[in-house]
Amino acid sequence: MTISRREILKAGLAAGTALSIPSVLRAQSAPAATRTVHMVKTHGLSIFDPIYTATNVTADYGAAIYDTLFSLDAKFMPQPQMVRKWGVSDDKKTYTFELRDGLGWHDGTPVTAADCVASIRRWGQVAPGGQMIMARASDVSKKDDKTFKIVLKEPLGPLVDILGDLTPPCLFIMREKDANRPATEQVTTTIGSGPFKFNEALSKPGASYTFDRNENYVPRKEPSDGMAGGKIVNVDRVIWEVIADQQTAMAALQAGEIDYYETPPADFYSLIESDPNLELQVRDTGQDAVLRMNFLQPPFGNIKARQAILHLIDQEAFMRVMAPDPKYSSAITSIFGSTPPYSNDENTGWYKKGGNPEKAKQLFQEAGYAGEKIVILDPTDWHEGDNASQLLASTLQKIGVNAELAAMDWGALSVRRANKGPVEDGGWNIFITTENDYGLSNPLTDPMLPANGDQAWYGWPKNDEYEALRAKWANTEAVEERKDLARKMQAIWWDFVGDVRLGKYVVPIARRKTLTGLIGMPQLVPMWNMKKVPA
Repeated sequence: MTISRREILKAGLAAGTALSIPSVLRAQSAPAATRTVHMVKTHGLSIFDPIYTATNVTADYGAAIYDTLFSLDAKFMPQPQMVRKWGVSDDKKTYTFELRDGLGWHDGTPVTAADCVASIRRWGQVAPGGQMIMARASDVSKKDDKTFKIVLKEPLGPLVDILGDLTPPCLFIMREKDANRPATEQVTTTIGSGPFKFNEALSKPGASYTFDRNENYVPRKEPSDGMAGGKIVNVDRVIWEVIADQQTAMAALQAGEIDYYETPPADFYSLIESDPNLELQVRDTGQDAVLRMNFLQPPFGNIKARQAILHLIDQEAFMRVMAPDPKYSSAITSIFGSTPPYSNDENTGWYKKGGNPEKAKQLFQEAGYAGEKIVILDPTDWHEGDNASQLLASTLQKIGVNAELAAMDWGALSVRRANKGPVEDGGWNIFITTENDYGLSNPLTDPMLPANGDQAWYGWPKNDEYEALRAKWANTEAVEERKDLARKMQAIWWDFVGDVRLGKYVVPIARRKTLTGLIGMPQLVPMWNMKKVPA
């Protein structure tokens, strides 16, 4: 009889695998158990600057210790957060913002308009929406300690929507002296003005990260609504535990040593559903798996090589290794995700179940590929990404491509992918990542959708015709007109192949039922509002 991996895992857990829980979980010095929440993160926190990187774990860190000018409510409408009131001039070119009372940095100094101005300017160097604002701005400056303005050369209707967007890198407000640093240099201080303080003394790099409630934080008076409203912190401490071994993490969840498991593997879903103390919870609209190719290095500087990858991919096969339960995955052929109203089927004739390996092989030949090494960055601590990277390497090798995996953790990958040089100098050719399906509906703010070369996200795709259409989006507010733009943009994208989609999948979080009040919004994992009740 063949015993499956699933059965081995179940048997191990049933036999008391909780004994293998790291002692760090038992030994943490912390407030009372019901006031401390333990959350498993799949990646360590190697970058403490949510503007320098769009990595999810750093964005979650940013949401904890920093605050934002605007936040999206449950209907994805921007609502004032740090802002008390704002207005726009009759000619729609001058926006004036006044900060609310009670805003203070963790070091005890007040938040000022100068902090906001410096933060907007820094964020505007890297975020697609911020780049658009800065390209149209003639002035971003403070009027007094609590008031600042953005003056535009031409109207930009969705400006406030851009300021409040959830897509990393989000506009987190930093101290002026931190935000004056170029966006290409990391901010390493951990002082924000948000509802949590980062406890550096109790944090252990690569193992655990501790956040304490900011007792001096003044929340808004409105009730919590999505990411907007009052950020009420109901616990004293949150500890992120980095547990690479999935079986150990699952055992800790069952034993009550942790309260929240961010991305439990599909092997554990039935086990979680059968445990009366645990629950699976879908928090957002799902993730689109994305394959990014380096336009700056061969072979993917050649359009034929990029088209080869587009035809090669068997989305069903990739979803089987990333999300084995078919009820949690589907194919995706629109660059705008599956979220209405801009998802469409323009220029999707390339999609074929099973892919088209022969077509891919032919296109590689037409690109002049002659056996050069293609380096795939392989994130070994991200289970789904590791599986997908290995499948990609195998699929390429089957058609005669010299594909090589470069194994590393996600922290190292997030650093290496910024290298624009050749593979001989530490560069790369391909890496796989995900983007929230919600974010892909907005080409002004989502980092996956620009194709402006050196200013684009990792892979640096470039196509001027596509970019001209994306620029029109900012001046087009009617949904039907944007739908037409979306179809034209997608037609161009799939011709020059800005990236390749591997499918869409949903990963529910697992939590103990004693942890309640989790906010279900895409992109970020907010830690306010949640409560931990006695078992």
